[in-house]
Amino acid sequence: MKIAFVGKGGSGKTTLSALFTRRLVAGRAPVLAIDADINQHLAAALGATDEQALMLPTLSAHLPLIKDWLRGSNPRIPSADQMIKTTPPGAGSRLLKVVEDNPIYAACVREIDGARLALTGPFTDDDLGVACYHSKVGAAELLLNHLVDGPGEYVVVDMTAGADSFASGLFTRFDLTALVCEPTLRSIGVYRQYLGYAKDFGIRVAVIGNKVCDQDDLDFLRAEVGDNLLCWLGRSGHVRSAERGRVLPITDLEPDNLAALDTIRAELDGTVRDWAAYQRQAVEFHLRNARAWAGEDLAAQVDPGFVPSTG
Repeated sequence: MKIAFVGKGGSGKTTLSALFTRRLVAGRAPVLAIDADINQHLAAALGATDEQALMLPTLSAHLPLIKDWLRGSNPRIPSADQMIKTTPPGAGSRLLKVVEDNPIYAACVREIDGARLALTGPFTDDDLGVACYHSKVGAAELLLNHLVDGPGEYVVVDMTAGADSFASGLFTRFDLTALVCEPTLRSIGVYRQYLGYAKDFGIRVAVIGNKVCDQDDLDFLRAEVGDNLLCWLGRSGHVRSAERGRVLPITDLEPDNLAALDTIRAELDGTVRDWAAYQRQAVEFHLRNARAWAGEDLAAQVDPGFVPSTG
């Protein structure tokens, strides 16, 4: 199952991504976390020191390897350098499992306190003024297009803030989009914007209230988002401790907040993946990119009738 945490900058989506990942790891679930935010803070939230975080490899730095491995023997893709971020899998492509040995994971995935993490990578000096962040996120999109996860397996993605994720087809890759929402008008504004963009694509959105201090906060969220409010987390000493560099065991999180994480997992586990629809969306956004900027000839990369599966 794939879940994305989105929301206004500062709403706590990275914190929630880390807490949810750590809760899964504590339950011995197979899980892969991906930091796809322009502010690469998920490693620290999982417990990495500043020095450790600086040493972590990135997906964007290994894009040629990722393309070459995923291409496999797909005859519709003459060479790896002709793959773009939206290239969908087809017959002969290599499909990834959540946990397995492969060159991509060996190069790009590292374990932090039991959690397996991949980073898209931050801006470099060479990127400033000449590249957008989606050039980094493209590596994650390719990965997710080729990743076949089964029930009880999890991919947790910390996304870019606000509605910026709609600049690519990445937002369609998830079984559940957890929109982290503070009890503020600015946060509600992002919620409404996100919902407006998502409605035409069948994106399943659940609102996770965060930093809920009292009944007034809760009443405000309920009035603004209605039945989309799945659960909420209150102010947390556990989280405050982590923000100061002292990451405590996830079992020490406040009971109500732990229960909220379990509610998110139950909602995610209740989804049923339609693999045919999943592939159709990948193809749709690939064709959009081919028409818009990549070249119509890349439409030939689409393998009609191909549907990935865990079988």
